[in-house]
Amino acid sequence: MTIHELKYSNTNTYLIEGDSGMLLFDTGWAGSFPAFCKAMGEQGISVQEIRYILISHFHPDHMGIAQEIADQGAVILAPELQKPYIHSADSIFEKEKREGFVPIRGEKVRFFPIDEGRGILKGIGIDGGILHTPGHSDDSISLCLDEGAVFVGDLNPLYELELHKGTEIESSWNLLLGLHPKTVYYGHAKSAALDGDGNLAAGDRNDRNQQPLSRQDSDTFALVSQIMKLVDKGCRPEKIRKKTGADAVFIEDVTRMYLTHRNVGVQGILDRIEIKNR
Repeated sequence: MTIHELKYSNTNTYLIEGDSGMLLFDTGWAGSFPAFCKAMGEQGISVQEIRYILISHFHPDHMGIAQEIADQGAVILAPELQKPYIHSADSIFEKEKREGFVPIRGEKVRFFPIDEGRGILKGIGIDGGILHTPGHSDDSISLCLDEGAVFVGDLNPLYELELHKGTEIESSWNLLLGLHPKTVYYGHAKSAALDGDGNLAAGDRNDRNQQPLSRQDSDTFALVSQIMKLVDKGCRPEKIRKKTGADAVFIEDVTRMYLTHRNVGVQGILDRIEIKNR
């Protein structure tokens, strides 16, 4: 089974090749369809080859071009628990007057009981299941492949668990770790390898060799604030790097934390970066 990581917007999306079909996990913001098609072309795969789309949760940065991709022939898969949420981002796009947004149409969605997900995946030659993993949002799901890969969308990363003891986030991670995954694929962070006990592998515990950030570092505080403003404007990481001169990995961390934590401020992001690099 082949996994393609597609990075064409601020959201990581994943194309999984089954033995008899392809599944796309998550999409990007409205307006990113041309960039998506380019990313697919760079993989040598046509958009029309995608058979199914599975969306981790229906926030704007994960479902923005789902209908445009579905218009090329794919079916949007959605566990029944997600049914009340599929149009939750429509008002956000309308408020922002996001050009090119195409709302999801009901005839392109196949709802199913979540415990039937394994059978649906089997139909395209993918061995795995779909689990309800709330915490970031009530409609969040994760795709879990038998070979050890898990795709978790915006579920808070493992290195943040100490911030979420006793919450749904911890319960969702316990459910996933019970499957003994080998690799975690995030919506806004670098994929991470796990050891056999469900801990981050040695190379991923502090693989970026960054020093903890001082809370008194006003320059860093200002840099994070600037990155957040550029993310709000829809700038991609490469453009943010050119405008700020910041390290690409640092931009990735700030972007992920900003997009996945509701109402988080600059200091909250700095705190989480410190935890990540302990």
